[in-house]
Amino acid sequence: MLGSLETEVMHALRELHEAPARDVRKKLEAGGIRVAYTTVATILSRLFDKGLVRRRRERCRGGERYVYRTAGNEQKYLMNLLRGVVATFGPSGVVHLNEEIAKLDPSQERELRRRLRLE
Repeated sequence: MLGSLETEVMHALRELHEAPARDVRKKLEAGGIRVAYTTVATILSRLFDKGLVRRRRERCRGGERYVYRTAGNEQKYLMNLLRGVVATFGPSGVVHLNEEIAKLDPSQERELRRRLRLE
């Protein structure tokens, strides 16, 4: 499951389309989220390990850096998480998940539906 900062990094990267960690950090800061460059770089690396972002090396002043982009498989990732809820917690897990979704405000629900491509 993605943490709140991981979610914010994914959102920023989606808006940028492709960017190094430094630009993702700037985008987060512009949105009111203050975070260290090293934290963003670590999160992007973890998202890469989860298969949610792709990266390529690029030469830059001072050496090389990674440039990231979303992998476009968020829906697959979310569906696997939902299958995990069902396998681990059974029907009661699904009921609890449904109750938590019902607590979302309308904008959060729209974002969830958009990510699941239900709208």
